Formats: sequence, C-alpha cells, structure tokens
Amino acid sequence: MSTHEDRLHALRAQLSRQSLDGFVVPLTDEHLSEYVGGYAQRLAWLTGFLGSAGSAVVLPEEAAIFTDGRYTLQVRDQVDGAHWQFESVPQTSVATWLGVHAPAGGRIGYDPWLHTRRWVEEATRALASKGATLVAVDHNPVDAVWDDRPDPSKARLVPHDERHAGQSSAAKRADMADWMKAQDVDATVLTALDSIAWTFNVRGADVTHTPVALAYALLHADGKAQLFVDPAKIDADVRAHLGNSVDVLDRVAFTDVLAGLAGKAVAVDPDRAVSAIFEALDKAGALIKPLRDPAVLPKAVKNQTEIAGHKSAQARDGAAMAKFLHWLSIEGPKGGQTEISVSDRLQAFREETGALVDLSFDTISGSGPNGAIVHYKASEATNRPVEAGSLLLVDSGGQYRDGTTDITRTMAIGTPTQEMCHRFTLVLKGHIALACARFPAGTRGSQLDVLARQFLWAEGLDYAHGTGHGVGSFLSVHEGPQRIATFGGGDEPLQPGMILSNEPGYYKTGEYGIRIENLVLVVESGTGENDRPFYAFETLSHTPIDSALIAVDALTPAERAWVDAYHARTLEIIGPQLDGEELAWLQAACAPLSADWQGSQAACRR
Repeated sequence: MSTHEDRLHALRAQLSRQSLDGFVVPLTDEHLSEYVGGYAQRLAWLTGFLGSAGSAVVLPEEAAIFTDGRYTLQVRDQVDGAHWQFESVPQTSVATWLGVHAPAGGRIGYDPWLHTRRWVEEATRALASKGATLVAVDHNPVDAVWDDRPDPSKARLVPHDERHAGQSSAAKRADMADWMKAQDVDATVLTALDSIAWTFNVRGADVTHTPVALAYALLHADGKAQLFVDPAKIDADVRAHLGNSVDVLDRVAFTDVLAGLAGKAVAVDPDRAVSAIFEALDKAGALIKPLRDPAVLPKAVKNQTEIAGHKSAQARDGAAMAKFLHWLSIEGPKGGQTEISVSDRLQAFREETGALVDLSFDTISGSGPNGAIVHYKASEATNRPVEAGSLLLVDSGGQYRDGTTDITRTMAIGTPTQEMCHRFTLVLKGHIALACARFPAGTRGSQLDVLARQFLWAEGLDYAHGTGHGVGSFLSVHEGPQRIATFGGGDEPLQPGMILSNEPGYYKTGEYGIRIENLVLVVESGTGENDRPFYAFETLSHTPIDSALIAVDALTPAERAWVDAYHARTLEIIGPQLDGEELAWLQAACAPLSADWQGSQAACRR
C-alpha cells in the first residue's frame, strides 16, 4: 500500500470484516515497551508518525492521533491532518475521546496484548456512556492488512558479565524469592524486557538501541525460574550462564504455562503487564496479586560496580563529545554540513572509542527551527544545513557494556542573538539549580521539577517535557520508576544510586531549540535535623557548555562558580584523553567565565 491514506482505508475495511466500529492502535508491544521492534511499529505504519509515544483511534468516519507535548510539532509534520485529528495528552485521553466520539452502541476493538487492564477498565467505563462496548480481538486488524510487516528479531541473547552487572543472576533471583515469600506469593510474572534482561544478566538486540531480548519470565518462590524465549536465540554459552535453576521454554508456551497456575498466588505488575496476562491468569483460577515488578527498584538503584562502570562510560563518551565539538567548531562555520552529516560524524567519534555497542537512541540533531521539535529525527526530506547565525541542538548517547549515556548540548553556529543568549542562560540557571539541589530522604522528582523551570516561568516561558528520566545500566536510556517531572510520573522517592537526566529546555517554534542535559547520580549528603538523611546530585556527564551562549552578567556569583567548577572537572577527566588541537580546544572551552565573561556577553548580537 503506497500511501498512509490507503492504509487507513484498508484498516477500515478490515474492521468491517471483523464486525468492529473502531480500533485503538497504541505505540507499544506485548511488553508495553517504550521503544519497540519493527514488527510492532503499527502506529508508524498506519499514520507515518515516527515518535516514540502515541496512540491512534480509527472509527468509520473519524480518526485521531494522540501525542504528548514533545511531539506537538512533529506529529503535524508527519501525519496528514486531512485524515487525522490531532489530540494532546494528558489534556485528552483515548478513553475520554472514545466516550465522546464512539458511535452509539458501537463495538470498539482493542488488542489485549497491547493494553493494561487499567486502560481496559477506563475505556470500558467511557464507552458505557454511549452504550458502546470494548471488544478484545484475537487477531490484530492492523497486522491483517500490513502485508510487509517484518518478523520479530532473531538476534541471539548474550550474557551480561558480572564484572559489569555487579551481582549474579542467582543472587538477584534469591532476593526476589525472599520478596515473594514476604508477599505470600508463589510466583511472579516478569514482562518488561529490561527487567528480564537485568534479572537474568542477559542482553539482546531485538529493539533498536535498547539491548533487550523478546522474552517473558516466571519466577518462583523457591528461587527457580522459567524464561520464555525463541529457542533459536539461545546458544550453549547462554544456557550455561543461566544455570540449572532456569528452565528455557519457547516463547509461545508462555500462555500455556500461565494456564497451569490454578490455585497459585501470582504477583503481576498492573503497570507493566498487559490485560491478556491478567485474563489468562483469571481463566486459570490463579490468585492475582497486583504488585510492582520486583526488578524495577533494584534495577534503578545502581550498585557500586554499575556506578563505576557508568562513570567509565561517561568519561569515554565525554572524550568523543569533545572531539565532536572541536570538529564542529571548525566545520560548522564553514558551511556545507547538515543535520545528518553532523549526526553521522558524532557517531563516528563514538565508534572510534572501540567500545560502542550501539547508540542509546536515534540522535536528535536539530538545526535552527528543527531544534524546536523536541524529539526531532532528521530525514532526507527534513535535513537542514547547519547555518551561521543559528543554533544547533544535538541530543545523543551511546550504549557501552559498562554504561548507557545521554547528553544534550546546544551550540551557537557563528554569533548568536541576544535573545538566544538570554534564553539559553535561563535554561542554564535552571540546570544549575537542579544540579545543586540538596533534599531530604523521601523527596520525589515531582517536588524538584520547579527548580529547573523557575527562571523560565518568571518570564512566562516553559517547556513541554519532563526535566529528568531514569537511565539504565547498559539497558534502556529511559528507565523508571524515578523521574523529575510534574506530570506523567515523578512520584517515586529518589534514592542514592539512582541515575537521572537533568535536561531543562526552551523551544521557540519556527526558530530554534535549547536544551542542556547532563546525567546525575543521587548521592548521600549528610543529615539534617533529627538525623534525617539528605541527598544531592553528583553530575556524571563531562562536556563543555557553549560559553558563547552564556549571558554571564545574568548569572549569580554562585552560578558562575558552578560553571567554572564544572568545566574544571571536565578538563580534568577529558583532558588526558586528548592531545594537540583537540586538547587546546578543550582547554579554551573550559576556561573560567570570570576571565572573559564581558567578552562572551559582547559576542551576543542584537
């Protein structure tokens, strides 16, 4: 089918054949993953939208696509507004929209392997007001009309060595067995791919940029486990690594094993397991206990081995970033570079480390107005030149066996305007305020989010994304449960060992985007009154911040001191990895602001 309009027509015809009056198409897979394999990219195939979060609803006469504030511009660029309504979440939910738009008495289909039970209950209630019903389908109608749908990846699993993991899989499973006994459950279902990879100390290549394998797992209170995965993906080394306490079964046997849990108390995470799993356990006669996946928190709280590995990866990645920025400082002003050529050159610098396994996500390389598209991905159709007088926003990261990196820098190509410098400095002040936060145990990310936004808010400005997300250890670049945001999460108390991003931004539609992102580690910071523990952030990323964009007279002495100390630390860690012109560039880029701040401010043009 050559066009997305053709695909929409084909889906509507298929819905008629399946006696449905509508269908919901989420961007996820049967593991509720954020990033999915090609076989699960149903939303992109149907609509053309290439973001990493969204949903669509197709009715006989209407169709709507739902995205959050990160994709407000992108979805309108990629999806035909003649055929799709654009809806923003969380202002509007799929369920709420269905409650208004679904035909009276209609049958709205959904794939129970792609939705949580909570969503099913919410949508069912919303449809009831129209006398409509939500119908679970046995066969996804999108798959029925997607003729060239790719097969799931056949990539093999690989062991994740304990020298990187810091703890054996057996020890992790023993801890989970103790947790199950305390919760009085016989077994726990694991469906989140990063939880399975972490628990069994294995990695895969089934999802682009995320080293996970398509699998399910069932853990038992006696410490034994069953791993459900395509047998072709397991070799003798992996079997030996898993040990005798782990039975490897075909992935297709998962539901059959669930059917044999009659009378067993089974823990299932309602936020990470799809509705179909709950239905299978209900049908089997199991006692379901809705408890959080026991891998989630220990995975988020990095052990000392993982922290050391992450710092090693950051130092390596920081050197690649410094080489890239040196190259850009020479080639950018010359002209002839594009968003894609810049992205490719940065990847090459990372590859030259000899340790890069993959990027941690598709590099966001946005020049001028494309930088205002928060999760922009350059294509041949959108590829802009890197031009003098513009800002270039580059958000990128690498997957290394010892750690996952994620960093954003915004660079002035030529001389920036005063407005660019002013707003960059507001973002920088927010970044510094969060980096310097000290907070008591029990503090949630939602309580810290305002620190990064306060200076923008004071001038009537803001950004439509969270300020910080968790980061995995050679796993997902977006990892929960920790988050710094006032919406869509941020309720998990922060603990020492958690790694998060610190990434406030500002985006002027049609002109430029600004984001400054470092990764930070939650660390202990003494005690307060009544011996209450206090925590702080240790900044892990080491890459110069473009001083040409800093309106230094808008910084307080403490903020200026933070920048100088950050650059001194960057020079200390990255400098020994460079030499010649690259080292000289780094030394200049890390020079104290106090030495030439009047010059940098004067460089901002009106």
